Amino acid sequence: MKKKLFKTKKYNSFILYRVILIFGLWVGFLANSCVSEKNRSNFQGVQIGTITYSYRSMPDQSLPAILDYAVESGIGSVELMGTPLEAYAGIPEGREEIVEWRKTVSMDKFKEIRKMFNDKGVNIHIVKMRCRRWADEEIDYAFNVCKALGAMGMTMEISEEAAERLAPFAEKHNLYVIFHNHGQPGEPGFNFEKFLAYSPKMMLNFDVGHFYGATGIHPNVILEKLYNRIASIHIKDKTGMNASEPDTNRPFGQGDTPVAEILNLIKEKQWPIVCDIELEYPVPDGSDAVTEVAKCVEYCKEILVN
Repeated sequence: MKKKLFKTKKYNSFILYRVILIFGLWVGFLANSCVSEKNRSNFQGVQIGTITYSYRSMPDQSLPAILDYAVESGIGSVELMGTPLEAYAGIPEGREEIVEWRKTVSMDKFKEIRKMFNDKGVNIHIVKMRCRRWADEEIDYAFNVCKALGAMGMTMEISEEAAERLAPFAEKHNLYVIFHNHGQPGEPGFNFEKFLAYSPKMMLNFDVGHFYGATGIHPNVILEKLYNRIASIHIKDKTGMNASEPDTNRPFGQGDTPVAEILNLIKEKQWPIVCDIELEYPVPDGSDAVTEVAKCVEYCKEILVN
């Protein structure tokens, strides 16, 4: 009888051990899942993101679809284009109606959007708003949208007009105006500092591909010099000035832009610069933008983890 009781206790202990073990593994799995969601596309401390413009060729341009595209691409942070954002929030048609809507709309819808993105493991770090010629109250609205979304500020094309117009608003709202470049750095006399001088709240969305394609200068020269005024970079792989097809977008790894050296410098210095993929090369037949962005993420990951 004692022997049978001992066996029963031993069996029950074994079952309890298995239950505890399985529970522990399950808790560990959930914890790891949360970490992976939180750190999606963050490799060795470098956050790889994308501008949602990368998905412009996809059939559904609604905001929930764009969020799904980012998740499917393995992206954890986005520069969000303003058009689908405002469409989802219910912007009307007609200039007068739009102005009135922006002046009066509640931020609750934008807080809901932030939660929608965050619940799927995606952060909104920058919003793309072309607001330099908007009315004052509309500009206030744009900054309030950034706050509601948890973004560090808004991005737009680099210009003195925008810097002069928006610097006071950026300081008022304690957010950044983040200037994006195309080929302007290749123009005689161009320098980024002229625009940054308008306010400490002026930052750069430094497009390393456009810069390299237009100047032939290694983008790390600018990164080393202005790293504390660069909020994000746009990553693309363009050919150089002396290529047979100069200043042309190529699939990642097929152009001349020193992408690996750029990413490794940011990793080495641990600068808080978000590195956003911008898909501008033609999407190959049989593929789509989601697949191509995922390839770009993997390309960047391979650079950063090796």
